[in-house]
Amino acid sequence: MTRLSVYDPFAEVFPELFRGFFQPARATAAEALEIRVDVKESNGDYTVTAEIPGVKKEDIQVQIDGNRVSISAEVKRESEKKEGERVLRSERYYGAVARSFSLASDLDESKAVAKYESGVLTLTLPKKATPSAKRLTIS
Repeated sequence: MTRLSVYDPFAEVFPELFRGFFQPARATAAEALEIRVDVKESNGDYTVTAEIPGVKKEDIQVQIDGNRVSISAEVKRESEKKEGERVLRSERYYGAVARSFSLASDLDESKAVAKYESGVLTLTLPKKATPSAKRLTIS
């Protein structure tokens, strides 16, 4: 019996372009661990909202160095489904995720406030007071 195949003219010209385009998208463990960040600026401070779901607040670290903000977290996910006494499925994932970015102004780290609730980290980062320029008189 002969085998039928579908002719695809683009497969020869652009072999990598459409590969996997029509397949259902699945998030891998690495993609699920991204820290998504929103930054808003008001007149005296920045408000940073970072989504870090499924992480304990003890496993989150925030560092401020001048105008650079670094957020890192250690992720420990365990999932186990049991039926009676038999374990049908057991999954574990351990990993770390980090995100760093620079802001336009230096930050006053002594007045910074961090709050973590329902998987969302909210940072209130006051801008450092810039010294006013001193005008010199010429003698």
